[in-house]
Amino acid sequence: MADDNIYDEIEIEDMTYDSTLQVYHYPCPCGDRFEISLDDLRDEETDIAVCPSCSLQIRVIYELKDLPQPEQEQRQASSMPQGQQQAVAAA
Repeated sequence: MADDNIYDEIEIEDMTYDSTLQVYHYPCPCGDRFEISLDDLRDEETDIAVCPSCSLQIRVIYELKDLPQPEQEQRQASSMPQGQQQAVAAA
């Protein structure tokens, strides 16, 4: 993907997370907003958020470990006894 349409590099902390859609948003100068899915970030497929209304894109700066956990993993962790949680975290 060409970098000539990269408008800016944005820290993920500066973006808004929609937990229902599992998408990060950031305002675009055109009036719409850049979007990137949590799955794309988790899979490390791309770090480019795109605006659906114009050709601008932003690069998202993030650490994989700081992303929200999948709901299934959170449920499993909360239903495990404390000792098992620590064993899983250590693995």
